[in-house]
Amino acid sequence: MTNLSNDPRLTAYALGELDPLETKEFEMELKNDPNAQKEVDDIKNSAILLKEGLESEDKASLGVDRVEEIHANTTQKKSIFDILKSKFVLAGLPALAASILIVLNISKNENAMLSSKVASSDSEPMVNRPQVAEQKAVKKNRKAKMKKEFSNKLDLSVAGSGGIGNQLSAKSAPSRSGKKMVMSEAEEIVMPSTVAVPQFGREGFIAPPSPEPHKKNTEDYDKVENSDWVKVSAEPLSTFSIDVDTASYSNMRRFLNNGNLPPLDSVRIEEFINYFDYDYEGPSGKLPFAVNFEQSKSPWNPKYKLVKIGLKGKEIAAKERPNSNLVFLLDVSGSMNDPNKLPLLKNAMKLLTRKLNSKDRVSIVVYAGASGMVLPSTSGSNKAKILQALTKLNAGGSTNGGQGIELAYKVAKENYIDGGVNRVILATDGDFNVGNSSRGGLIRLIEEKAKSNIFLTVLGLGMGNYKDGMLEKLADKGNGNYAYLDTLNEAKKVLIHDMNSTLITIAKDVKIQVEFNPNKVSAYRLIGYENRKLAAKDFNDDKKDAGEIGAGHTVTAFYEIVPAGVKIDGASVDALKYQKSAKKASSSNSKELMTVKLRYKEPTGSVSTKLEFPLKDETKEFSSASKDFKFATSVATFGMILRKDMRVGEMSIQKVIDTAKDNKGEDPYGYRQEFIENVELARELYKNKNQ
Repeated sequence: MTNLSNDPRLTAYALGELDPLETKEFEMELKNDPNAQKEVDDIKNSAILLKEGLESEDKASLGVDRVEEIHANTTQKKSIFDILKSKFVLAGLPALAASILIVLNISKNENAMLSSKVASSDSEPMVNRPQVAEQKAVKKNRKAKMKKEFSNKLDLSVAGSGGIGNQLSAKSAPSRSGKKMVMSEAEEIVMPSTVAVPQFGREGFIAPPSPEPHKKNTEDYDKVENSDWVKVSAEPLSTFSIDVDTASYSNMRRFLNNGNLPPLDSVRIEEFINYFDYDYEGPSGKLPFAVNFEQSKSPWNPKYKLVKIGLKGKEIAAKERPNSNLVFLLDVSGSMNDPNKLPLLKNAMKLLTRKLNSKDRVSIVVYAGASGMVLPSTSGSNKAKILQALTKLNAGGSTNGGQGIELAYKVAKENYIDGGVNRVILATDGDFNVGNSSRGGLIRLIEEKAKSNIFLTVLGLGMGNYKDGMLEKLADKGNGNYAYLDTLNEAKKVLIHDMNSTLITIAKDVKIQVEFNPNKVSAYRLIGYENRKLAAKDFNDDKKDAGEIGAGHTVTAFYEIVPAGVKIDGASVDALKYQKSAKKASSSNSKELMTVKLRYKEPTGSVSTKLEFPLKDETKEFSSASKDFKFATSVATFGMILRKDMRVGEMSIQKVIDTAKDNKGEDPYGYRQEFIENVELARELYKNKNQ
């Protein structure tokens, strides 16, 4: 028989906060534990009593009988105090438990005093009636203020994400689809009531405030040029590093939610595409990933073809997750003082902390004008100690990123786990301004540290002074991944839903090289990956850095292809006079469209392995392609529209919406639906811009 009495999911389940998949799994376990079933009922009843107590009418206007009845309910129902206290403390919510007990105890004390006051009121002289009325009014105002403060504390405890506070007050954040937002126990975050937390935006997301008018916008993005057509006769090889970053997509969402279209250079199409998972076949045997292909006529130009290359990393079950040595490197400088920076960051780290266990070790290093150790290496099972350290963090001072990086890697090296996960998690707005603050200096520092087989995750935050270009390069050179946290929901995606792919690297320095058959292809262009392109010779150079794949990651790349004999629309390069013709260059009439070669290294290896996969040419209508294929093309098209790439043909923004809706497929976490809503929002912004 199972024993779920001490399982933190018990409270989350009773309050309706588990994800649908977690709910089904927990209900199966609950069937075998009658004691736990009774506890669930007790928690539900206690929550109802608490709700009634908070939302009840003013007790000063009640009669003696009603006051005594309320008093009895709040004193005799020990489950309110015993169960809620024990469960909230167990789930790591001592502050919330204390708040509940304070309110309930205040309620009891007020009831007792009120009972005495009402009982004696009939014998009081009439001359004292105005004084009694005044006292009642003061008490009423105090009561309303107390209820408001308590309600705010409950909302703060989940940072506006629809968690316990909203469940107890019978209020859930409405999504744009009209459904209530339900979140798991991972979102049960306690924050000091003095911290300003961003409010609900659409779909329960935290909507960051716009930069203050008097502050100059100094956000920085590296220039990105749209990929052009390449003649196969001139360059038969296309080489690039894979990319699993997602920061560009969530940053785009931040701009749209603030009523603005994103800057052109902030849009990296491959990060839009790779924000979503796709139903690719996984690897077999000892290979770390599998390669999947699909092709059809191009949705942008039916005379052309579109080929999708999809990689699927091997999955690692939670029970098989290796021991972890994690170092949180947190920016606590003055620029991190905004609500959508340090307060959001602390909540994000708390999300991750709640998923750790005794197999994990956590250290916390902070940096501002100087760096320091906030928490030495601590077992992941000691959540209270980790959460306490995070809660105490405050922002102030300048930003000495270099010094913080040095200390974080030193701590990671001292606690290195052979065969385990060794990772530094850097969270910042990227505004380094003290010490080694130049981009070149910091990149060289990170490149040197990456040689120690300690991987890097970069979490970007904030707006107004955000340095995207710097953070992307640090993640790239630090054998890492890069995400942008605009909301607590995004933190949940990166650190909870995608926890293994974020933390566990299964292959590093992954490169792709495609050789096109000139008898089948006259020209090609790679969609996205503009700043990930490599020279052809870099493919076989093991000293050349490339991207990493995490456990369960999917990586997608599109090539648009001009078939042999088809003219390229728009400007093109003249045919070469002195090169061999395609027929003479080809040794046979091969039916292969192209050959895809991959190189990768083991996570701690230094010598690469090469894989090779030929792809035969076939003709298929776009309408016959898989739902994943068509949804991914809608995402790519949206990125092209934002980048003002005119090669989308007749694929208007409305067609992007229609294609995405028709091919949404399974969407357990609502990410694809949210994409559709983002495109709809962009459509309205374009309309307003053109009016």
